[in-house]
Amino acid sequence: MVYRYESDEDAFLEYPDDASGPSVPSAGPQPPAGPSPSRFPTPSLPRTTRTALPPAEPAPVSSPPPEQPPRTPVYASAVPMEPPARSGGGRMWQVVVGGAAVLVLLALCGLGAAALVNERDTDPRTTPTEQPAAAGSTEPDRQDLDSRDTDQAPLTAKEVFPGQQLVPGDGEAPYRVLKTHSGGSCAVAATGEVAELLVRLGCNQVVRATLRSPDGEHLVTTGLFNLTDRASAERARDRIRQILDDRQGRFRGMVADEETEAIGTAPARVGWQVRGHYLAYALVARVDGETIRSGDTAVREVLFDMIELHLNQGVLERRAAGGTTVQPTEEATGSQEGESAGD
Repeated sequence: MVYRYESDEDAFLEYPDDASGPSVPSAGPQPPAGPSPSRFPTPSLPRTTRTALPPAEPAPVSSPPPEQPPRTPVYASAVPMEPPARSGGGRMWQVVVGGAAVLVLLALCGLGAAALVNERDTDPRTTPTEQPAAAGSTEPDRQDLDSRDTDQAPLTAKEVFPGQQLVPGDGEAPYRVLKTHSGGSCAVAATGEVAELLVRLGCNQVVRATLRSPDGEHLVTTGLFNLTDRASAERARDRIRQILDDRQGRFRGMVADEETEAIGTAPARVGWQVRGHYLAYALVARVDGETIRSGDTAVREVLFDMIELHLNQGVLERRAAGGTTVQPTEEATGSQEGESAGD
């Protein structure tokens, strides 16, 4: 960049032009042309004949050139001169990039301001919470039935047999409840080694009832044994099969009146299964005391209605639904049939 100064004190460099400066008058006549006289004396030599030359004419005196108006001196700064900025495409590109950056910055500022205003205007009391607990609150808590430590509430006769009629499933014909019983001695519901086994494995409660089938031809005593934990209930389930096969004990039918004496004395079919720390069982006999034929479908239906539909899917499922954790339903062991001798 070129600077122009007003004061002569700031100038430090001048570029004079050969013809621009003022002319300097000659101080005297110009010296004659030819070599300059030597500063040392020339030795004397014999004169020889030399041709005389005409005298040299004096050099013409140059007239001073006409005066020209003084030119303004040009000064250069010590700072290096920068090349002029190029115009055209480069300049326009810088303008476009700068404008885009400004627009992005303004957009970000606008979004931040909008979020801040929205947060201030939102009422925390009306903001819905997205917590898993809120979504799961529509489902009831589940009860762990694997042990009495997690399922401490004792069974009651009203819980297991709430009315005078029992409907095992939707659309099923009702069973008539003839008698119920709840007690802390499990031995009253079994005989022989079955009773001893239940006591040894920690059974502290039995809830049972005697019912009449919808067709009126069968009696059934069914109920739940309350054992210590699931492992105890499973050991009892496996050992009872061997005891019945060896005829060393049996489940005892509960007589309700004179018309139901067959449940305590007649040959019977029995089934049982485990869920959690409970052992569910049912014992079926004919009202007339006759022997039940092998593969009797009516007896199998009574066993299924009592053990699976009523006790498992009904009573124990309701108890599990009132707790805190999920307890899966164990599949039925099957209708293990065994004959029950009379007292």
